[in-house]
Amino acid sequence: MTFQLFVQLLAAGVLLGGVYALISIGLTLIFGVMRIVNFAHGEFLMVGMYLAYYLVTAMHVNPYLALVVVAPGLYLFGLLVEMAIIKPTIGKSDVVQVFATVGLSIVLQAAALMAFSANVVGLNLPITNALIHLGWLTIGVPQVLAFVAAMLVAAALFIFLGRTDVGRAIRATAQDRSAAALMGIDVPAIYRLTFALGSAMTGLAGGLLMPIYSVSPDVGTQFVLVAFVVVVLGGMGSVTGALVGGLLIGIVETFSGFVIDPQWKAAIYFVIFLIVLVVRPAGLFGMRGSEEIAS
Repeated sequence: MTFQLFVQLLAAGVLLGGVYALISIGLTLIFGVMRIVNFAHGEFLMVGMYLAYYLVTAMHVNPYLALVVVAPGLYLFGLLVEMAIIKPTIGKSDVVQVFATVGLSIVLQAAALMAFSANVVGLNLPITNALIHLGWLTIGVPQVLAFVAAMLVAAALFIFLGRTDVGRAIRATAQDRSAAALMGIDVPAIYRLTFALGSAMTGLAGGLLMPIYSVSPDVGTQFVLVAFVVVVLGGMGSVTGALVGGLLIGIVETFSGFVIDPQWKAAIYFVIFLIVLVVRPAGLFGMRGSEEIAS
C-alpha cells in the first residue's frame, strides 16, 4: 500500500466515522440520561432522511438548508414519542422498554412502506457528486460537509452539557436521578429534553446522509447496528466515547473493506468490538461498574 493510498483511505474513514459518531451521539445521550436503549433509533434516522428527501424533491429546497427543518422536526417528533410511548415505560422492567421501542420501530417501518413503498430513492444533484481535489487526494464534498457538521454539533453539545445550567442538570440526572430530583431538578422535563435532543441529532444525521446514501424503509437497520457497536465500544452513555468510537469504526471499516473484502468489513469491526468488551466491558470511555448502574 502506497502512502498516497493510505492517506486516501484514512481520509475516507475519518469522514465516514464522523457521520457514524453523529448518529451514535444521539443514542448514547438518551441512554446515558434515561437508561433506555432506543431500538427505534434507526427508524428515527430513516424519518430524517425521508423528510430531507421530500423537502429537496417536492419543495426544491437545498439539501443542506433542509436541515433547518429536519432537525427541529425530529425534535418535535422526539417530544411526542417520549410523552406517548417512552414516559409510560419509565420505571418499568427492561422488557417493557425493549418491546415499546421495538414496536415503535416496526410501526415506523410499516408507515414508511405504506407512504413511500419499498423503492430505494436518492438525490442526484450537482452537489451530491461534487469532489474536492487536494493534490492527489480526492474527497467528496457531501462527505466533508457531513463530517464538519458532525464535529460542530459534537462541539456544541460538549459546550452545552458543560457550561449551561440545563446541561449541568442533564449531567446530574445522568449521574443520579434521585439526587437530582432532591436538588430541585425536574427529572421528567430533563427526560423529555434529552430524548428530543437525541432525536434531533439523529434527524440531523439523516439529513446529512441523504446527499450521500439512498433511503428506503429499512435503511435504519443498516446504520443502527453500527451505532450500537460505536456506543458500546466507546462506553454506554459517554458522548466522548461515541465520538471516538465512531471515528475508529469508520477507519476500520474503510481499511478492512479495501484490504480484505467489502463483505467482511462488518465482521472486522465486530471482532474489534468483542475484543474491547473482553478487555474492558464498560467500553473505552465508560466507567467501570456502569453496566451495573444501568441495569
